[in-house]
Amino acid sequence: MLLLLLLRLNTVFKMAYPRFFTGLFIASLCAGSLLFAQEHDHGDHGHDHGMEKPKVEPPVIFLDKNPRIVAYQLNRLSNERLLLVQRATDHEKYIPVWNAILVRPGIASLEKIQALNALVKLNESDSVTQLLTAIGELDEDSREEVRVAKQLTEMLLKLPMDGLTAKTDLLLESTSEDNLLLTSASFAALLKSGQQDAAIKSSEAGDDQKIAFLTSVSLLPNKKIRSELREAVIDAMGESSSIDVRRAAVVALADVPAQLQANFEAVAPLVKVPELEVASVETMLTVPKKERTKAVAADLVPWFVKKAQDTPAEKRTEDDFLSAMQLTDELLALIPIEESRKYRQILREITVRVVRVHTVEEEMRYDIPFFVVEAGLPVQVVLINEDLMPHNFVIAVPGALQKVAQEGALLSTNPGGKPYVPQTDEVLFATDMVQGGSSERLTFNAPTKPGEYPFVCTFPRHWMRMYGTMLVVPDIAVWQQNPVEPADALGNTRSQVANWTMEEFTEDLGLMMRGRSETIGTKLFQEATCKSCHKVKGEGGAVGPELTKVFERYKDNSRDVLQEMIVPSHKVDPKYAVHNVLLDSGKVISGIVIAEDDDTLQIVSNPEDPKPITIQQDEIEEMVRSSKSMMPKGLLDRFTQDEIYEILSYLKNAGG
Repeated sequence: MLLLLLLRLNTVFKMAYPRFFTGLFIASLCAGSLLFAQEHDHGDHGHDHGMEKPKVEPPVIFLDKNPRIVAYQLNRLSNERLLLVQRATDHEKYIPVWNAILVRPGIASLEKIQALNALVKLNESDSVTQLLTAIGELDEDSREEVRVAKQLTEMLLKLPMDGLTAKTDLLLESTSEDNLLLTSASFAALLKSGQQDAAIKSSEAGDDQKIAFLTSVSLLPNKKIRSELREAVIDAMGESSSIDVRRAAVVALADVPAQLQANFEAVAPLVKVPELEVASVETMLTVPKKERTKAVAADLVPWFVKKAQDTPAEKRTEDDFLSAMQLTDELLALIPIEESRKYRQILREITVRVVRVHTVEEEMRYDIPFFVVEAGLPVQVVLINEDLMPHNFVIAVPGALQKVAQEGALLSTNPGGKPYVPQTDEVLFATDMVQGGSSERLTFNAPTKPGEYPFVCTFPRHWMRMYGTMLVVPDIAVWQQNPVEPADALGNTRSQVANWTMEEFTEDLGLMMRGRSETIGTKLFQEATCKSCHKVKGEGGAVGPELTKVFERYKDNSRDVLQEMIVPSHKVDPKYAVHNVLLDSGKVISGIVIAEDDDTLQIVSNPEDPKPITIQQDEIEEMVRSSKSMMPKGLLDRFTQDEIYEILSYLKNAGG
């Protein structure tokens, strides 16, 4: 049970363990970012249908009633209506409203920051106290509230260092509470403020504190701090610790970016401890292949193959087994070719080769750029959607990626076929649309002809970032001895530079933007795929707003513009938010609501096909708006800081 909780929390905090993250409708949400949607009408989306977006009247809330009655009134409101409730910072009667905004799932971080500031003023308190109080009220068994805890913890860790240090006593006191969301956030804040010794000492009070300390590792955005915790994590993995603590330490080690090869070797023996096997396999899978050792492979491959033979057939489709087989398949590359072939043949007789493909939350991409299969042999691809919006997985013939994606984008309804998947010989295999938090398995025989077969998400506008290659080879064992990676399916030669955060841009942006080249800025703007959705000086896509005067709209504040590019979900404009509508048939329709009355709702679900869909109100089970942006994170992660300054300069000068 503890492993379930640890991995579930880790799933929401860093989306790494999808088998504990399934099924919930609200997890499929998406929304338009401020940069994506600010100051444009429906025509910018191609949604000009002569209808006004429904005006939502501010609700009347009786704030002078009993607190339970006030809470009842607020709880009945949708997010959109909650944000319309009258509120101010000049009377304590508004505290319940601000509290509701702070802890409500699906509300953007900027609005939560405003609520936090209001509560600090009204309660004559401080940000650390208010955030810890809010986190402590959240339910660690509720996936939605765990997501809120993530938001609030991120806000806590962004507070000034002196503010955290001043509340050391409160943070230490909070590490002894019985809510894992609160205790792990408190440990993370202690570690962020440089109080590692105090945090470690507090973690020694008992197993609950030790587990919370280990869970906090994944919350820390700073790689240097996580690396400095390696010794403490390794120590907790030792046999002197309880099995629950050891398991938490194994999970935590996946987030320690130091001495990766040594980490791999440290976890490997724990695979054979039954209570630690699942966590150990997952952590070993996170270690880059170049850091894995032949000695570990030689030891574990025979053990895993024997385990596969001993596993009952009905259990060979379970997620834990599939994870173990994926690790086995990857370790086979490290042993001699004849042994590899022998073990592969054994595995072929008892199980289908499985490739797990994850989506990356908010980044509109798969977690792998390619995978390798053997010509003509059966394979199962498991698409695990850890994002908040629906995706699919379509494999096409070589050279047909863009054509298949663009044809599929027009097929939101596709009689006789799958949504967004064209019925053509150029499509080889395809999943349905997979909602956020769900997965689907696609089983097929690999093509008999070796080659580079692209895979892609054909949901409108996703193909430009969400693609990869299925490399079909005659003999995997031979390929693994001398692996040659396929070329990028769209010819992109850029690799990851950094997971940029605003904290890393400490320079004066105005100064750094001076003397830049419009030619270079134009080229980089296009390479970042911005031009595919946004126009500048009339040129570019029409999915997002014209960006020609974006600096004018932001009153020439370069940091605000940069923040919307790096953190698209920081502020979401409710007027242009995307809603997910759950129908009584079980179908989910996502889009922008452009008209609504007592009988019907009209929603535009496809930017490529702006004709609205009419839904009867009595068909709707639930309609929810999210805080997450449609604009993906990570657009700038393949660019250097200097190149980002070029893009900013280009946008600034475009308005002149």
